[in-house]
Amino acid sequence: MAWFEFFWTPDIEEHLAEHDVTPEDFEFVVCHPSRREPSRSSDRIVAQGYDPTGRWLACVYELVDRTTVIPVTAYEPERQ
Repeated sequence: MAWFEFFWTPDIEEHLAEHDVTPEDFEFVVCHPSRREPSRSSDRIVAQGYDPTGRWLACVYELVDRTTVIPVTAYEPERQ
């Protein structure tokens, strides 16, 4: 399991809340992804997986260094 330090700001938390995603949901998916891949539209990383309630989420973030994560957004994608 990877250990990350997440850099949370009120703006990021508010943005996730607009998508009905909590910081805890986001952190869980990033730390336990079913898959991780580069974003198609940016240099960011997308982790996809289930949150603790079983909801499938895509969590977009920037990796500052090996352990520091800056959350960007999260949403419920259509399953492929």
